[in-house]
Amino acid sequence: MLAMSGRALSFGVMAEAYERFRPGYPVELFDMVMAYAGRPVLTALEIGAGTGKATRLLAQRGVRVTATEPDEAMLAELRKHVPANVRTVQAAFEDLRPGERYGLVYAAAALHWTHPEGRWSRMAELLEPGGVFASCGGPVRLADPAVAEAVRAARAPFLESDEVPSPDGTPEGHDMQWPGTELQRSEWFTGVQQSVVERRLTMSARDYVGHLSTISAYLVLPASEQEQVFGQIMQLLPETVEIVADITVHLARRRYDQ
Repeated sequence: MLAMSGRALSFGVMAEAYERFRPGYPVELFDMVMAYAGRPVLTALEIGAGTGKATRLLAQRGVRVTATEPDEAMLAELRKHVPANVRTVQAAFEDLRPGERYGLVYAAAALHWTHPEGRWSRMAELLEPGGVFASCGGPVRLADPAVAEAVRAARAPFLESDEVPSPDGTPEGHDMQWPGTELQRSEWFTGVQQSVVERRLTMSARDYVGHLSTISAYLVLPASEQEQVFGQIMQLLPETVEIVADITVHLARRRYDQ
């Protein structure tokens, strides 16, 4: 397996918590991808499937999914929750070899862990001509600005930020966000679209801290620092918190002439 960053491979130790605390994906996302495809999608490949939250969304609606995930513990958790017809493969994106081609290749909150070199030519090799690439994800943020600022101040001695920066440096306010920016420049893809599925969720303070415990920026902290920062954040939170969990979706089509 090609080398991956420590943050990229930090999730396995928290596989059960990842399954419990990370929000799933709404049916609206499935409908959006299918509408863009404009034809039945029979087969799909997921990159960095985690515990299978996005895999379930497709598999339960009749798509034959191959779920790939480099972390053994995450893949074991995934297998507890997906239908039996989901094929699972322990592999990083860079380890996948051209062979079977799929109608859809997608990544849910995982694409930023892939290596940029050759990313889109490799992606194209996994897709049928005219097949769809989809990427979705986005940070979970506290909706109350005052609570969010208090949590940021408590986190600051340990972490400047707990979010993953844009891999190509695109500013947050730019009209087209990454990976749409890269897809627009790629010779392999066309019809790049960006959409947002807006979500507001409510969870207990304990579950919110549980969610933070699954974020890579915290996972790579020493255990003593994790305990301190989570304890301080827990003291600041009201009993329940509202979170903004918008999903940014990027869609593109593999060119027929490449």
